[in-house]
Amino acid sequence: MISSMERQRSFSLKPTRLLVFSFIIFSSIFFISTFTIWLTNSTPSLHQPTIHLHFNTVSSSSAAAADVGDTVNVGLRSFPVQFLAGSTKNFTVESVKFPTFGTQNNSLFGSKSEGVGHHVSAQTVNFTAMQEHEASSGRKVSNEQEKVAAGSTGRVKVPIFEKIEQKKAKGCDLTKGYWAFDESYPLYRKDSCPFIDEGFDCEGNGRLDRNYSKWRWQPKDCDIPRFNATRMLELIRGKRLVFVGDSINRNQWESMLCMLLSAIKDPKRVYETHGRKITKEKGNYSFRFLDYQCTVEYYASHFLVHESKARIGQKRRPTLRLDAIDHGSSRWRGADILVFNTAHWWSHYKTKAGINYYQEGTLVHPRLDVSTAFRKALKTWGSWVDRHINQRKTKVFFRSSAPSHFRGGNWNSGGHCTEATQPLNETLGGTDPEKNLITEEIIKQMKTPVTILNITGLSEYRIDGHPSIYGRKTQTRSIQDCSHWCLPGVPDTWNELLYFHLQTR
Repeated sequence: MISSMERQRSFSLKPTRLLVFSFIIFSSIFFISTFTIWLTNSTPSLHQPTIHLHFNTVSSSSAAAADVGDTVNVGLRSFPVQFLAGSTKNFTVESVKFPTFGTQNNSLFGSKSEGVGHHVSAQTVNFTAMQEHEASSGRKVSNEQEKVAAGSTGRVKVPIFEKIEQKKAKGCDLTKGYWAFDESYPLYRKDSCPFIDEGFDCEGNGRLDRNYSKWRWQPKDCDIPRFNATRMLELIRGKRLVFVGDSINRNQWESMLCMLLSAIKDPKRVYETHGRKITKEKGNYSFRFLDYQCTVEYYASHFLVHESKARIGQKRRPTLRLDAIDHGSSRWRGADILVFNTAHWWSHYKTKAGINYYQEGTLVHPRLDVSTAFRKALKTWGSWVDRHINQRKTKVFFRSSAPSHFRGGNWNSGGHCTEATQPLNETLGGTDPEKNLITEEIIKQMKTPVTILNITGLSEYRIDGHPSIYGRKTQTRSIQDCSHWCLPGVPDTWNELLYFHLQTR
């Protein structure tokens, strides 16, 4: 009987134990939940932090005594910031001040002449969080474009992006700025490009200094994107990029070939479609980039109008048909991007001083000044573009005249530029050359949109960029080349401007 009562007591205690156990579990869950909510509410939000980074390569006191170059404002977008703890967030850089690049002090040109240093005075960089992810921005950052700043909380990578804020850049005057010495230039090595002909191969012809290839054009009010060869090849995939003009345009065309080749893993997949080797004697070339099914072409046309002959007296003499487009124009048609130029040959010497040289119809003008003839020729060119170029397919550019820097005479009378190893501190400046003004006037009258690639002013500073006596393997000081440009060199900047326009149009 006692055993029966014990069994009943044991049975009556089980519900009580279950109740106590359930209460303990519920209390624990309630406590944990309450604590979690309190902890969440009391912890500062990680979505909008403000991080202060100090670039303390130079202390505030020592920076005042150091020769520090101008700082350049760089607008950046979303990028990952990795802390030592391992968490990664996306942030937007509101404002960052970087110095002009370089490891030595050099002059800056344009409106400023301060030195370029590699030290940076202490600056504060504010970052605000972004909701969008890095992937959505579609930006890629190369290893060479990362600057690393160390702060008390960890290491933060601050990339300098290839692509700039387009709204700001569109309203920027790219012609106003200065040349900044940049150790990360040139964009390609001379030894890696077989397309540089002897006349532009200054290094191969014995020039020892390399500083002429390390200057980067920096506009005052914005940044232009560093040339990305892969991106440029994607822009012209399946298309024709055609340069038409004189030997200065051949200079720019060779530069473009070298810049694009830097993105090709197998150089054998780039070839001249007719098997021609680049020389100044031959005038037509078409290089195919197999991996992108595009061509980069050059067609020599010194005046853009037809070089002809006419009977003058008892002899047939060379003339220039101001009213007829160059007979090679059929090759230009169908291009997707056309880059024209003419100016270099419109000189007193090359146009026979305008005496019995310019022709319209059957009339050979006994004498005509070069400005009038140039305007007539540009009208002929403009009419041809309006009639034969499909503006829905083809983007048309006209590069402004490139300056020469002969001192002490002309090219055939002792003119020289051998001693120049640095850009000029200032240029003669003032108004644009007359040929540029005439070009602008004609383009405004055209139906077809034409973008003027204005390189005249920025190139004026670069007296150091010409081949001079290094335009041939055997140097002679009797005739120097102060018109064309060394490669790598100044024409690379012209192509960076072209690259910029192609992205923003």
